[in-house]
Amino acid sequence: MPITYSSNSSVQRLQALSSHTAAPLSDIHPFTAMTSRDPITCHVLDTTAGRPAANISVTLSCRASGAMFTAVTNSDGRIATWQSSHVQISVESIINENSKDQHGPSIWTIKFDTGAYFGTDKTFFPEVEVTFFVRPGQHYHVPLLLSPYSYSTYRGS
Repeated sequence: MPITYSSNSSVQRLQALSSHTAAPLSDIHPFTAMTSRDPITCHVLDTTAGRPAANISVTLSCRASGAMFTAVTNSDGRIATWQSSHVQISVESIINENSKDQHGPSIWTIKFDTGAYFGTDKTFFPEVEVTFFVRPGQHYHVPLLLSPYSYSTYRGS
């Protein structure tokens, strides 16, 4: 049986929620639009302002290989793809290589430059570092709920 809505407000709420599930196309690098997202993504929400935290510099690194990737959160506070100074290296290739070498999960770290976002004199945390395990074939989404004096994170979907 089809769902019917009694008012436009229900539809508007659904549209607002669905707008948070993907970055606007204008925020995606041209190469990104042609490829899928990386196996590790993140999202930063400024809980003080009640909105996504745009323009935060973020570094993603793999402990075992030393591979490092960078990105900046888009206007929706999201990062779907990472850039490396080594053109031939991707996040997925490092995950797969590490799983062959280590026969288990690899350890990755995401570091958020929160001091530059809030201002170093307006926050207790100049950076937030989240370290986690990664196994090949899975997607890891790391949301960060952020304010000047607290933060929280979890494994998203």
